[in-house]
Amino acid sequence: MDNNKLSLNLNITRMKDLFNILDRVIVVTGGYGVLGKGISIYLAQQGAKVVILGRDQEAGNKLVGEIKNKGGQAMFTQGDVTDKEMLEKCKKQIMDKYGKIDVLINAAGGNMPGATISPDKTIFDLDTDAMKKVVDLNLFGTVLPTIVFASEMAKQNNGVILNFSSESSLRPLTRVAGYGVAKAAINNFTQYMAGELAIKFGNGIRMNAVAPGFFLTTQNEALLINQDGSFSDRAKTILAHTPFNRFGVPEDLYGTIHYLISDASKFVTGTVAVVDGGFNAFSI
Repeated sequence: MDNNKLSLNLNITRMKDLFNILDRVIVVTGGYGVLGKGISIYLAQQGAKVVILGRDQEAGNKLVGEIKNKGGQAMFTQGDVTDKEMLEKCKKQIMDKYGKIDVLINAAGGNMPGATISPDKTIFDLDTDAMKKVVDLNLFGTVLPTIVFASEMAKQNNGVILNFSSESSLRPLTRVAGYGVAKAAINNFTQYMAGELAIKFGNGIRMNAVAPGFFLTTQNEALLINQDGSFSDRAKTILAHTPFNRFGVPEDLYGTIHYLISDASKFVTGTVAVVDGGFNAFSI
């Protein structure tokens, strides 16, 4: 075989491996949540070793059992994403078992009623303590795991971090005052850290974010679904501004996430990938 054919065959082999995440150790914070659970199962089905990190041991162990029953590899480590000391203990458990951390997916987050403004309230009714808790969970619940787990990636000179942003980070949405502020900060943190990590630790470490549009979850169900099962006025407004005319389902995220954590995106860092059925691109 001449050198040109050998080079071509090697390039074809590399291209086939672009999306390969076999045996990569992937930590998913909030991995048993509505979206996190499906993502964790999907990644395990692709051959990754998935680490579920969260506070609820029962929920975490249940998901690990489900993944193993389907032939995947997984472990649970109990930790609070706002508690650095606990996160350090989680990291030790992971390193003791697998010896490396390839990917961190910061999927933990959430909202609470006090940090929202309902139609019969104004900004002057905002519960600032609740807003601080929402910012703490979503922003610092991303910052702290990043600091803890990226330290191993820096030693390895290799790793990928994927943050969960939101549609509310891209434009102000009514009601979700605290959540929108926190997720907008995630976008800025993602861009900042992309440069910080690459410049100081090499181009083997990347950070990006995914911004889901409107997905039906336990967190927003009360806002979108009436007690009789019909769509609320807010849900109808969202769909009227979504060209795809539907809400997202967890499976809609898998391909984008797979791309961003694989070698297929090895020259991509500091981006926010929007998965929203066209909501952000549409006006009227």
